[in-house]
Amino acid sequence: FISVQLHKKFDEENGANSAPQVQTKTTMTSNENNKNNGTTASNTTQPPSLFCSIGSPETSLSNETVQQKVNEFLSALGPRRDVLILPPDFTRFHSQAGMITRFVSEYYNFTKPENPTTSTANTAAAAASSSPSPPASVPKLQIIPALGTHAPMTHSQIDLMFGKELASKTNDPDVENPFVVHNWREDVVTIGHAPATMVSEATYGMVHEPWPAQLNKLVWERRKDNHDASSSDLPPLVLSIGQVVPHEVMGMANFNKNLFVGVGGVEAINLSHFIGAVHGMEKLMGRGQNPLRSILNYASETFLQTNLDLWYILTVMGTNDKTGEVEIKGLYIGRDEECYNLACDLSLKVNFNLLEKSPKKMVVYLNEEYHSTWLGNKSIYRTRMAIDDGGELVVLAPWVEMFGEDGHIDELIRKVGYVGTPKIMEEMGKDEDL
Repeated sequence: FISVQLHKKFDEENGANSAPQVQTKTTMTSNENNKNNGTTASNTTQPPSLFCSIGSPETSLSNETVQQKVNEFLSALGPRRDVLILPPDFTRFHSQAGMITRFVSEYYNFTKPENPTTSTANTAAAAASSSPSPPASVPKLQIIPALGTHAPMTHSQIDLMFGKELASKTNDPDVENPFVVHNWREDVVTIGHAPATMVSEATYGMVHEPWPAQLNKLVWERRKDNHDASSSDLPPLVLSIGQVVPHEVMGMANFNKNLFVGVGGVEAINLSHFIGAVHGMEKLMGRGQNPLRSILNYASETFLQTNLDLWYILTVMGTNDKTGEVEIKGLYIGRDEECYNLACDLSLKVNFNLLEKSPKKMVVYLNEEYHSTWLGNKSIYRTRMAIDDGGELVVLAPWVEMFGEDGHIDELIRKVGYVGTPKIMEEMGKDEDL
């Protein structure tokens, strides 16, 4: 969970958009939805493109409610033989994506329920609402944590985030390990490009080259044209799960970032982060719509929506004003930009603190999730829009032990250092590696 500090004066000068009222669940019949998407209704019922939209600053969703909504959604999708889940890694532990991944696994009978009471309650709720029961057969289920450039998850992190049942399958000799480690340098395929004009606009003309849309090969193998159309089974299901929260590179985290960055390739990740740095973090932070996101949206609409049966399950996390505990403020399930935009609207309300006065001194404590400056630098760019000019920032970082999450990036940071944008741009002209 991240809360961004923002001085009101900065907010007014940079035109941070005010969020509209959060919508409630949208309903649409299958035939209406097919018409709106330009497709022909078949004998297979598909959920509406926005299946679930629940959330407000005052909302506090229980785990039971989230599981019930996830079960209803999976029931509406129908049986599957192949399910691929893309959750975040341990750096997004508080997103509750680990819990939701466990709910999906339990629904498909891939793992036993870790909370039998909750499972029984949801079965009763499903029966009461006449929802179809979970499938009798167990599908092939794989999980690729969206590491991006981060280090692979350890067994203890998998246990803590995804639960003991899923973690136990990582070292069970009788079953294939469902967890796949994403290698952003080797495991990817380029599926297309966003136009160079979009990159040029986002970088003020500094870069004029197309942006490569890259994905882990296992994701792209799930595209519909690889599926036997004569089969009665639906195509492979891809579920992208995660939290929408202010992000220094993308404006708002998650949605298609989870694919093109989380399980993307070195060229796409390097160029997208460079675009974000050149465009300016203060111009991106908390803005769901921006030039870099437009590039990803173009690639998503052009390549993902037409080729994959891809759905997003997004959370918005916030702090309970009375208890101080982090809780689920919103849950959004859909297959296109609408569910992301609604989550962004809510995140703007619950993840930004507008300060009346710029503090002269701020202290940031980094917990065990932050073991590198690559991650720990969030302490700087999530406070610098609020802290007073000439102010002091103190960072307490007991777990930081490296610069870059990736060995090569760590080497580059050690060689060049943190020297500011003008110096870095100068060094880039001298150092081909950089």
